[in-house]
Amino acid sequence: MNAIKIIAYISAAILIFFGVLFIYATFSPNGQIGWLVVGAISVLIGFGLIFWAARKPAVGTDQNVIVKIDLPGNVGLDTLKCKSCGGVLSTENITLVAGAPVVTCPFCKTTYQLTEEPKW
Repeated sequence: MNAIKIIAYISAAILIFFGVLFIYATFSPNGQIGWLVVGAISVLIGFGLIFWAARKPAVGTDQNVIVKIDLPGNVGLDTLKCKSCGGVLSTENITLVAGAPVVTCPFCKTTYQLTEEPKW
């Protein structure tokens, strides 16, 4: 969490606290209707700050996931072909979606998950 978000949350807590106090003081014997307006505006600004801070993405939160596959022993590499149209697929067509390798055919736009066949 960066400093701007922390300052926004602290400011929001202070504004909401004093806003509630102003609203509560409106209903005291010496209360004035202007205090209700000041309290409501303060509470609204406080919740607006919370909403703004929660939606603002933190700086530098980009994540790069690198997947390294260690293949055991000698591996014979066959060409990867699309199950639908038979087009030749390359490594650029393979992406990682929710932790599973997914292939998208550039020719017929078919998308399917790669599964590993048993080795026996």
